[in-house]
Amino acid sequence: MEAPVSLRNRTRQIARRLARLYPEARSPLQHENPLQLLVGTILSAQCTDARVNKITPALFARYPDAAAFASAESAELQEAIKSTGFFRNKARHIKACCQQLVECHGGQVPRSMEELVRLMGIGRKSANVILGNGFGVPGIPVDTHVGRLSRRMGLMSHKNPVKVERDLMSLVPKKVWTEFGLRLIFHGRKVCRSRRPHCGQCPLADLCPKIGVKPEHQQCSGL
Repeated sequence: MEAPVSLRNRTRQIARRLARLYPEARSPLQHENPLQLLVGTILSAQCTDARVNKITPALFARYPDAAAFASAESAELQEAIKSTGFFRNKARHIKACCQQLVECHGGQVPRSMEELVRLMGIGRKSANVILGNGFGVPGIPVDTHVGRLSRRMGLMSHKNPVKVERDLMSLVPKKVWTEFGLRLIFHGRKVCRSRRPHCGQCPLADLCPKIGVKPEHQQCSGL
């Protein structure tokens, strides 16, 4: 088992290299305010960010605030977001969430984890995305990429997202939590893929034990 100090130092080296690889660490969901980010986050479930970004300009023009979403006709909202998949559930979540915003928060998106996770359709991962990118409050959104890379790099072994979030927060400085989480996601999409990771081209190769990676994918050129 890796010593805690060694693990922390290695994680911070990983964080620094990821920062060089992905200097512009910001949510790929296009938004102009926290409400738009919240709605985009709900829409992004089981859907690509590119697809969400394709429909949101018209969507936000049609529904400019929480009150508009809260009072939207379900059938019309479903049709507007249909291409993102699971549109009935997403429309229900958006309407219910915005009704909560209107009734409990004056139509504004709250700025705390505790209040955000009480909203319909918002879990810890989404709340961290909203806090970090909408309000500048540091947090690590743990999706499948973040969990997978954390285990593959030997930063932890468990799969519980809350535990992964907690452990990562202990390994990297608070000021880079949001960026570190986003950079892991970017790296998981571009390089450290689930089935065929590009270890040979990965700048993190010498820092990664490649746990669970098949031998034929472990031929690494390092830096």
